[in-house]
Amino acid sequence: MISELRITNLGVIDEATIELPAGLTVVTGETGAGKTMVVTGLGLLLGLRADPGAIRRGADRARVEGVFANLPAGVAEQVTELGGELDDEELLVARQLSSGRSRSFVGGAGVPASAQQEVAERLVTIHGQSEQVRLAAPTRQRELLDRAAGPELATVLADYRADHRAREAAAAELGSLREHARERAREADLLRFGLDEVAQVDPQPGEDAELAAEAQRLQAVDDLRLAAHTAVVALAGDEDSIDAGSALTAAATARKALDAAAGQDPELEQLAGRAGEVMVLAGELAQDLSGYLAGLEADPARLEAIAARRSALQGLTRKYGDTVDDVLAWAGEAAARLGGLTGDDDRIAELVTQIASLDKRLAERAAELTRLRTAAADRLAAAVIEELAALAMPHARLEFALTALDRLGPHGADQVVLQFTANPGSEPRPLAKVASGGELSRIRLGLEVVLADAEERTTFVFDEVDAGVGGRVAVEIGRRLARLAEHHQVLVVTHLAQVAAFADRHLVVQKASDGQVTTSGVRLVDGPDREAELARMMAGIETSESSLAHARELLAEAGRGSAGPARAPQQGKRATSEKTAPGARG
Repeated sequence: MISELRITNLGVIDEATIELPAGLTVVTGETGAGKTMVVTGLGLLLGLRADPGAIRRGADRARVEGVFANLPAGVAEQVTELGGELDDEELLVARQLSSGRSRSFVGGAGVPASAQQEVAERLVTIHGQSEQVRLAAPTRQRELLDRAAGPELATVLADYRADHRAREAAAAELGSLREHARERAREADLLRFGLDEVAQVDPQPGEDAELAAEAQRLQAVDDLRLAAHTAVVALAGDEDSIDAGSALTAAATARKALDAAAGQDPELEQLAGRAGEVMVLAGELAQDLSGYLAGLEADPARLEAIAARRSALQGLTRKYGDTVDDVLAWAGEAAARLGGLTGDDDRIAELVTQIASLDKRLAERAAELTRLRTAAADRLAAAVIEELAALAMPHARLEFALTALDRLGPHGADQVVLQFTANPGSEPRPLAKVASGGELSRIRLGLEVVLADAEERTTFVFDEVDAGVGGRVAVEIGRRLARLAEHHQVLVVTHLAQVAAFADRHLVVQKASDGQVTTSGVRLVDGPDREAELARMMAGIETSESSLAHARELLAEAGRGSAGPARAPQQGKRATSEKTAPGARG
């Protein structure tokens, strides 16, 4: 329930703080005083569309805050997920309007308006003129019938909707797979062709680079042989030319000369050692070059084989990669892709089986939903008809007609149409076509009174639920609002004294003007002040003794006057004795 509402610079309201205990609270006031700003403020807390034009003239921003207590299960977890927190088990929800934008807060955390709406809609239900429009829609009528069916239907419907979502997802995937089957087949054929080409050539990692190096060596064998022979002669000499000098001979001569004098100078001894190293290195190099030279042979057949192999590899690198390693990488990816494409046929078969199973289960659960709705329709219609009889509609007939949809929808196989007639001898017709505004108000109230007992405690806000009615009917509306308030917190904006008389708490929105700016404040009335307000509402002029007497009669009938005590505040109700709601100005 909402325990406190604070409004700043909204419409004609400058600043007001309204305490809202449990039970029935009514808000009254003259036309244009700003009664609807209370409902507008609550609507902002519910995340409804913000209109910058609602900001009070002369102010740059408006703000509405609501303090909620006795939170339904799960709300605290929602608040935590949004980054907010409770204050002593109470939740502060706020909305701030400024020119061109609005900001929403839940538990002190800034959140999107949609997130605020998800939380607040579990705390407050507003019934305004828009709700009457919604009541005429088949979707809203089905929702009401499902509420009446209770938790058993809610469980079946939750299971059905989960299956329906799974079925829709499977059908979408199946349709996509079938739609692109031809493209997948063409792609699979291309991949198989390419993989076959690669398999026939059977390239090895790095093979193209190795063959290129070997081919280059074979093609330059004469040049390589000449270079190696020249180097060997330079290092070791030539057997055919005994007088030819060589590096080894020169190094040996140098070593011998140095060794002869090395004992006379340590530095020269080191240099003699290095000359010996030169002899060893030159000998090893000459030996290696001789071996290399011995292995150099012209091999035209091998060169031809290499050319053919390189040509085969180039056929692959032209299509699948710049190098053999790239080709092998493509082959790996292609094999994986081909596996996925060929696996789609198996997936199609799985989806067909899954959809068939889901269709069977959906049909069974849809039939169960129809059965539960049919039973609930009779109970709910009978109970609402009884309420309508007490609301001066003794001949009203109401029924929920269930017709089968062409195909299963997200809520089952049923289209629900609420049919109504107020006149004897007339066949019920769709509510949207035959009900007047006053009849819609009474039907809406009757539905809420009947459905209230089975639901968790919440806050109901009614804006002009008494539209189009008066007299004895208004008294019965007040009586039923009081009955609804036995289980829920109820806030009613009304212009009828017959309704206001049943309130546990009566707030009056009063307008004041300094000649330039009009402001409104909210005042709590009780005792003689309340009698005077009721008298004003009935007479529309300055109160007289007769109108005051009538007001006292109304209070007595409602059990709020001297003829009978007011209902004791329910547990958790915050009773106050002050005449003006705290913080209200005007």
